[in-house]
Amino acid sequence: MTNNIKLLFKEFSDLSIDDLYAILNLRQQVFVVEQNCPYLDADYFDQDAFHLLGYEDDDLVAYLRAFSPNVKYKESSMGRIVVSEKNRNKDYGKLITRYGIDFLKGKYPKNEIIISAQHRLESFYVNLGFRSRGDVYLEDDIDHIQMYI
Repeated sequence: MTNNIKLLFKEFSDLSIDDLYAILNLRQQVFVVEQNCPYLDADYFDQDAFHLLGYEDDDLVAYLRAFSPNVKYKESSMGRIVVSEKNRNKDYGKLITRYGIDFLKGKYPKNEIIISAQHRLESFYVNLGFRSRGDVYLEDDIDHIQMYI
């Protein structure tokens, strides 16, 4: 069911203006508007990230950003894992998360991958091989838990 998506990683300097606008639009649609969570999305970490873009035709429908060790955490990490609302029945979330894991494991095979997962999605990430660590904490008024693989 994931045949229609084209996935590619880009560094910040390789993003076009249209790519960047689509990324910010998708993240704001989901994290700010849909989840009713005002927060500062443009956090100056995008410049240090690898950006996984998932396109159906010309529409960005899935996205995540991945980091080398010592950027967000001592280990490598991923975040801003997002799928547009109308495309959530296509397993794109699983696809991009696995793709991100493979990418980071390929680049940094000796490092864990850390995520700050929304607590309500803990079982989703457990099914992809992540394990929870520590207590639930509040981030941007949403319960989160640190997970690793």
